[in-house]
Amino acid sequence: MHVCLFDIDGTLLLGDGSGRAALEAAIRAEFGHQGPLKTVSFAGRTDRAIVTDLLAENGVEPTDEARDRCLRSYLEHLPGQLRGRTGRVLPGIVALLDILSARDDAAMGLITGNLRAGARIKLAHFGLDRYFAFGGYGDEHHDRGDVARAALVDAGRHLGFEPKLDRVWVIGDTPEDVRCARAIGARVVAVATGFASVDELRRAGPDLLLDDLAEPRALLDLLG
Repeated sequence: MHVCLFDIDGTLLLGDGSGRAALEAAIRAEFGHQGPLKTVSFAGRTDRAIVTDLLAENGVEPTDEARDRCLRSYLEHLPGQLRGRTGRVLPGIVALLDILSARDDAAMGLITGNLRAGARIKLAHFGLDRYFAFGGYGDEHHDRGDVARAALVDAGRHLGFEPKLDRVWVIGDTPEDVRCARAIGARVVAVATGFASVDELRRAGPDLLLDDLAEPRALLDLLG
């Protein structure tokens, strides 16, 4: 059984800045900030880590209570931000997911820094939620390696057996996706559809590097 763990943002879809806008709206709503906010890096990071840094950069002590307030508000703002922007599913994704879901030797899950609820909101908005039954999320972890370990445990729970690591694939668009795959001994496919360049991804050392998944034959060949 092959286990394919997909990242969301930059791999399955582009949200046109909806996640960042929803987080900034949450900080303004909860903590009374006006005007531009200081920003932090989002790429390849968990929502928990992003919010911790975003609060600190904008003068709010990132206590558990402040972080929880901000994330609850973020989930309230996210659907409206998605509706108001021109995000899209990336080329080839639906066709690839259809192919994999039809196979009896492949199972698909998520490995994402998004909150579990935020991931479901994004996937449902783009009609992709039906494909994924398990995963690792950014609710509790700062480190993507910990997210990967959680995804592996959840895959085993869903399948009823522990997957073989040489048949676990992480598909993502950042060097951090490569790193988190290696943290669990998984193989990794990097796609240059997010913010990382082909050169940055190549230096990270994935098993397979693709410009995009519009033609997924190289990935499918690896699965046999």
